[in-house]
Order: sequence, then C-alpha cells, then structure tokens
Amino acid sequence: MHNVIGVKMDFSNSIYYFSPNAKDVKKGDKVIVNTEQGLQFGICVTDIKKENDKNLVLPLKNVVRIANAKDEKQENENKTQAEKALSEAKKIAKELKLDMNFIGSNYTFDKKQLFFTYVADDRIDFRELAKKLAQKYKTRIELRQVGVRDKAKIVGGLGPCGLFLCCNTFLTDFNSVSINMAKNQLLALNPTKINGVCGRLLCCLNYEDDVYTELKKDLPKIGSIVSKKEGKGKVVGLNVLKGTYQIELENGNIVEVE
Repeated sequence: MHNVIGVKMDFSNSIYYFSPNAKDVKKGDKVIVNTEQGLQFGICVTDIKKENDKNLVLPLKNVVRIANAKDEKQENENKTQAEKALSEAKKIAKELKLDMNFIGSNYTFDKKQLFFTYVADDRIDFRELAKKLAQKYKTRIELRQVGVRDKAKIVGGLGPCGLFLCCNTFLTDFNSVSINMAKNQLLALNPTKINGVCGRLLCCLNYEDDVYTELKKDLPKIGSIVSKKEGKGKVVGLNVLKGTYQIELENGNIVEVE
C-alpha cells in the first residue's frame, strides 16, 4: 500500500496518482507534478489516501510543490501559446495537404514538450509537419492520433439524454461496450438510438446491463412456449422492470402475466 494523491490535468479526464512526497496537499490544491514527459500543472481531485500496488504504475512520480501565483500565471500563458501553436499546426498541415483534424494542444508546464492531438481516418506521415513545428517552437513536438471516442472525451458536448457527455465529465476510462448489451436491455437496434455523438455504442449501456441480466433470470425467453391459467401460448414481449411478460395465446389474444 502507498500513500497517494489523485491529480487531474487539463488535457485529460483521467486521474493520475502521485506520491505526496511529504507535502501537505489536499483535494482542491493546484500542484506541480513530475511526469515522464516533464513537469505538469494539475489539480488534486482526491485527498491523500492508501492505494494498492496493483492499481498503481510504479515507481510513483512525485508532487514537486503546491502551485503558487507565479505557477498559475505561467500555466495560463502556456495555454494561450498552445492555442496559437494549434492554429499554426492546422495552417501548416493544410499547406502540406495532410488529412488530419486537430482537436487540441498543450505544453508541459516546463515547455520542454508540445503535444498535439488529432483525428484521422488513416495513418498520417507527419514527419515534415513535426519538423516545421519543432523549428518554429524550438521544443520537442509530439503528435498523437486519437479515436472518435477520445475526441468526444476531449471536446465534450451533449448526449441524447440532454446531459453533458459521461466521458467528458466523470468517466476516467472507456469500458468495453457490446451490441449484446443493447439486446439484453431489449432496445431497438437503431444506430440513432444506441450510438453516442462519437458514433460508437453509448457508454451508458454498461450502467444497467447487470440489473437487466439479474431481473431476466426469472422471466422466460421471447419465443418460448408457456402454459398459464389463461392458456398456452408463445412469449412475445417482456417488461423486465415490471416483472411481467406478454403471451400470444392460440386464439390470437395477447395477455400479460407475472
């Protein structure tokens, strides 16, 4: 077990764990942390807590210090310069006729690296683009190709439920979602109904799948033949949450039974 504190950076919704490094840090504090890419600015989203080794990437990186006013000013300047760099990257990519859709950019706090994220249908040979950007900004350039789910997570938006996207607000990782979950919940397999704004299956299909699986244990399968006091017939529908099902009797009538 290790003492850790969870930190979130602006460029990601994921929570990264760091060693408090004997610092009196708490939830809500803005901190400078040491990462493999260099120093980063982040905000603590947990208090110091114990965490099992298997949930951590060891060895842990450290919290360098609690951010001061000068650090916050530097971070704001970095964001402004990263936005300008993003505009320049789009311009150069267009000149080079590269089919890539840029969605974000960020500097490390110490400005030793400048990251760009983009979406593309195919692999992109961006070596010339990276060379031109490195010459202009005099720092290490890294371009990251992400998928459509990652794009939705970064950009955000509203889901079909009318709420802000789960991936952009509280989900820290993408869990596997399958079409069988939609079938299990008796949803119409209409892409406009079961796909999110990213075009992939809704993340929220995960939320109720276990409940439906448990409740359906006591219900017959659709298409099975059952005999009840109302008569013999075929199961043609289920109301899982209500705990009832519909039977089409031999005379053509449909009845609902528990």
